[in-house]
Amino acid sequence: MTFHIGAKPGEIAETVLLPGDPYRARWAAQKFLENASLVNEVRGMLAYTGKWRGKPVTIHGTGMGMPSLSIYVNELIRDYGAKTLIRIGSAGALQHHIKVRDVVLAQAASTLGSPSRSVFREMNFAPVADFGLLSAAYAAAQKIGARVHVGGIYSSDTFYDERPDLSEQLQRHGCLCVEMEAAELYHLAARHGCRALAVLTISDHILTHEALPAAEREQSFGEMVEMALEAAFA
Repeated sequence: MTFHIGAKPGEIAETVLLPGDPYRARWAAQKFLENASLVNEVRGMLAYTGKWRGKPVTIHGTGMGMPSLSIYVNELIRDYGAKTLIRIGSAGALQHHIKVRDVVLAQAASTLGSPSRSVFREMNFAPVADFGLLSAAYAAAQKIGARVHVGGIYSSDTFYDERPDLSEQLQRHGCLCVEMEAAELYHLAARHGCRALAVLTISDHILTHEALPAAEREQSFGEMVEMALEAAFA
């Protein structure tokens, strides 16, 4: 047990999927895992461990934003031995050719600042995805016929952003979408020698203002989870 995770030793798998929403963790575990059992509910952050095609998998919520994710990922790696960590989350599209319900594989994640910023001080470290996971997830997307995009994304710790000038520059430089956790996940994976990837479903569009209703968000995320699981064990 840790301050924030109540799982016992051996109850967390080396492969962990990381949705922000704890209820999405429950939904994904019920839909994709065999014999899934609840292993954490401290502070309402649900985590389940079960098996996917006979292989142990944990699905653990992280909350919203990089500070929250940093707490859970640090403890999952340090105290429970997690080795492969894949974020499965939603994102807002920043390019016209990306549509709602498309999937983005985050090759790199830019940010104004994350909890890891204090480690690097004046240096702008560029955190990137594990190439093996990235290529396997892309192959899985091709296999199931999903609309998928690969490239750089922006991780923001501000949901209600008031920087239209920043959004314009991100669009100009080809940034695919904005979300709130991947950059810190990539920092931590690099620091601890783990594999990490962010697989993101576009739930809303920054340019067109189209958005999925809450119920449709859950139903549209199945492809993303399937890609993440295929990539983890490719």
